[in-house]
Amino acid sequence: MGEAEKFHYIYSCDLDINVQLKIGSLEGKREQKSYKAVLEDPMLKFSGLYQETCSDLYVTCQVFAEGKPLALPVRTSYKAFSTRWNWNEWLKLPVKYPDLPRNAQVALTIWDVYGPGKAVPVGGTTVSLFGKYGMFRQGMHDLKVWPNVEADGSEPTKTPGRTSSTLSEDQMSRLAKLTKAHRQGHMVKVDWLDRLTFREIEMINESEKRSSNFMYLMVEFRCVKCDDKEYGIVYYEKDGDESSPILTSFEIVKVPDPQMSMENLVESKHHKLARSLRSGPSDHDLKPNAATRDQLNIIVSYPPTKQLTYEEQDLVWKFRYYLTNQEKALTKFLKCVNWDLPQEAKQALELLGKWKPMDVEDSLELLSSHYTNPTVRRYAVARLRQADDEDLLMYLLQLVQALKYENFDDIKNGLEPTKKDSQGSVSESVSNSGINSAEIDSSQIITSPLPPVSSPPPAAKTKDSSDGENLEQDLCTFLISRACKNSTLANYLYWYVIVECEDQDTQQRDPKTHEMYLNVMRRFSQALLKGDKSVRVMRSLLAAQQTFVDRLVHLMKAVQRESGNRKKKNERLQALLGDNEKMNLSDVELIPLPLEPQVKIRGIIPETATLFKSALMPAQLFFKTEDGGKYPVIFKHGDDLRQ
Repeated sequence: MGEAEKFHYIYSCDLDINVQLKIGSLEGKREQKSYKAVLEDPMLKFSGLYQETCSDLYVTCQVFAEGKPLALPVRTSYKAFSTRWNWNEWLKLPVKYPDLPRNAQVALTIWDVYGPGKAVPVGGTTVSLFGKYGMFRQGMHDLKVWPNVEADGSEPTKTPGRTSSTLSEDQMSRLAKLTKAHRQGHMVKVDWLDRLTFREIEMINESEKRSSNFMYLMVEFRCVKCDDKEYGIVYYEKDGDESSPILTSFEIVKVPDPQMSMENLVESKHHKLARSLRSGPSDHDLKPNAATRDQLNIIVSYPPTKQLTYEEQDLVWKFRYYLTNQEKALTKFLKCVNWDLPQEAKQALELLGKWKPMDVEDSLELLSSHYTNPTVRRYAVARLRQADDEDLLMYLLQLVQALKYENFDDIKNGLEPTKKDSQGSVSESVSNSGINSAEIDSSQIITSPLPPVSSPPPAAKTKDSSDGENLEQDLCTFLISRACKNSTLANYLYWYVIVECEDQDTQQRDPKTHEMYLNVMRRFSQALLKGDKSVRVMRSLLAAQQTFVDRLVHLMKAVQRESGNRKKKNERLQALLGDNEKMNLSDVELIPLPLEPQVKIRGIIPETATLFKSALMPAQLFFKTEDGGKYPVIFKHGDDLRQ
């Protein structure tokens, strides 16, 4: 962008100086009174109107807003005129730029002496200080003077200085706009051509003023310059965008509405007619025209969070057979279905099997809270089966969160029955050890061997089949089956679920969701335990990880309870890490790092451990890796391991 195309500006609220206005010259002739007026008022002979030279006029200036004055008026100093009225004087108004409202205007009145201690208005004119785009006026302006009246500061004003009521005034206004555009750099500047043009403009303006019956007062608004750059003053009120609370009346009129929260019979009837089974055969071959096709493409391109209107839903339903070839349109179609109507839901599920298969990443939307139909959710799981392990790892955290919208009873029913109620044994161990039940339910599920398993019923065995080829898998079964085939997926699934199991806020606020995640962990543990040798090795490694993290948490709690400064706590931390008899953290069997299971660690290097200056005292730990290297980790008890 060239320098001439740049717009330099300053906010009016930041310009803490007084407004200045230059009074230039007054063009035009004053109309003398008739002889009858002179006979009726002999003092007119001695007024400035009948002087041989230009009378001693002066100009007063006052700022108004909403018809009320903002400050006292100021006036020009005395000046004797000979052939023309030319004050050429800057007036400093008693108002600063930050004090000007958006609708501020300045009223200019020209006065003539009329006898001792008396003055009469020669004319008045009014002009707004800010333009229609909020820019403070700059440069010179010729203002039309309304004869024999004072300037009017009301809104709208009766003495506007900028009008275009005649052809001559239109010509002057057009030339003024062109001059302003040239001054702001919107035209190419050519010196010799500019001199000729401005001379011609002055001659045209002088000719138009002489031919007009009005007088014109030339004023100039100051320009702001800095580093040879001209800045425009833009109206802006500091903190004007902040909303302020407004107390409304406490008198609320309550009108009883017996139909509130009831079914709208008109909308229900329209919905049933639009989705009628009779329209099925006719809709099958229905093709949209060009305009409707464009509208359908716009609807299909909507983001997942956009709510479809009733008209858009009816349009998608009407052309549902046409849209079956567009995989992106499936989620929009399912949003249009009223799943409370059995016939409509049946049509939608039949069409779901005929629809062009959607992309794997798009199927994640079907696992959100908006889609509760089990068939739809299992269709999404079937599409997820096409994703490889690397892609599934990218979605795994979101899929674990999507378990909140699954059927909790189905997840619980997937648990294999045992000879002794596992929940009872857990509760018994809690009562004997006095440890938090959440910790027992989450961490000891994987670290403790399960009781002997009885033969499950055929249905449950089919549902929990580890081959994962069943198209009727729910999300929980799918995640567990895929995790049993990949150690990296198993690692992240375990720690994602364990975080939800140990979330105290969820346990208190939503105990059903907390219990659901515990059941997921139990099912995961069962699947690992009854797998082949490699799967059981996964379970033992996860148990070793859990034991290692529990010991580390216990160590950090002991360091936090230690009295003294950070240096003393640092020494205590290193001493505990080096004590293999109590903690056994510096030299352990090879286990995957929970944050990055591809890295195998052998323990923590005690002498490199340090504590940070923080309330929770996070520690920087260096793990010994399998190849003899170091792996730095910041450990902070209480934070999510996903961070």
